Amino acid sequence: MGFSTEMTNAAADLLSHAARRGWTIGVAESLTGGLVQGALTSVAGCSRHFRGGVVAYHSDLKSRLLSVSEGRLAEHGPVDHVVSEQMAAGVAQLVGADVGVATTGVAGPGPADGHDAGTVHLAVVAPNGSVHRACQFSGGRDEVRRAATQTVLELACELLTGDTHA
Repeated sequence: MGFSTEMTNAAADLLSHAARRGWTIGVAESLTGGLVQGALTSVAGCSRHFRGGVVAYHSDLKSRLLSVSEGRLAEHGPVDHVVSEQMAAGVAQLVGADVGVATTGVAGPGPADGHDAGTVHLAVVAPNGSVHRACQFSGGRDEVRRAATQTVLELACELLTGDTHA
């Protein structure tokens, strides 16, 4: 799956905003399966501000690697706003980044964990605050994953520039 110009531009913008603040970025992904990290690493020079990330598809990895509450996962499942926020904070801690970016949800083609395909939670944590966005994307699996990737990159840019409207 290649990256659109719009996605590459959003990744470049995020890295630029991080550079202006002297911050680094870590990424935790579930449904996007590495697309956010791939978009960031498609930008030349990304290693100055992208520390690394984790693709944690299963809940036990979300808990073990990203410090997501086992109780929260048991009670609400992985498609949850608090889980996305804990993933973002957890990856920042894990990789030693200033900014944590996270995606979790259902890419499809059908429902999972009691949620319709296209249900997504995105979160970003940074020294200047945090933001969460619940989304319902339409389309097939690839469209949902691409939309989640694009949206979380834009959401992170908004937080780093102080222009959030979640």
